[in-house]
Amino acid sequence: MKGLLVSGFAAIGAGSGAMLTLHAGSDLDPLHSVISEYVWQSAGWLLPASLTLFAAGAALMAEAMRRAGVNRWVVALLLVWGASMFLIGAFPTDRPGVPLSMSGGIHRYAAFVAFLVMPVAGMLLARANIRYAAAMRVLSGLALAALVLVVIPYVVRMFGIPLTNDDIPAGLTQRAVVVTELAVLTLAGLSMLKPSARRAVSPALA
Repeated sequence: MKGLLVSGFAAIGAGSGAMLTLHAGSDLDPLHSVISEYVWQSAGWLLPASLTLFAAGAALMAEAMRRAGVNRWVVALLLVWGASMFLIGAFPTDRPGVPLSMSGGIHRYAAFVAFLVMPVAGMLLARANIRYAAAMRVLSGLALAALVLVVIPYVVRMFGIPLTNDDIPAGLTQRAVVVTELAVLTLAGLSMLKPSARRAVSPALA
């Protein structure tokens, strides 16, 4: 199981490195430009590569937790998060100003699912009083709060109010969700590394 966790950390680390490299080589404004728009940059292939690595990391950690006897709902939520990450990368968003396509729709709703399920998984783990439970609870709360800020502009547009990403810090709020959720996933994995912690988690979440 330790091998699964270490491999999961390696995948998440590699995915984070790819994401940072993509940002460093782009001239987009991270305050207003959402991450999905980076796929149209010259090194845009790094975006699906990064998301696929995140998906692999989540799957590896989910399997490690399954073997440790962690609650099946937590395992399922991590797998859903990973599958959503893969779909986000496999189905790119539409170019700015283009009507929503099937690929763009899958991309958008997969992102919403991913953004929603990880904080729920973190809250479930925190309720079991595992290691880093307090930090996980705080990060999950921050991720949910940031998700609300991400969703609000879409709701506003549904009422016909023109609102572009240039008017709001859309990039900042989206990155807040991604960073906090990766932190939740990382803490979830770290909480399983200590044998005594694994024994304490299993009965509490089984």
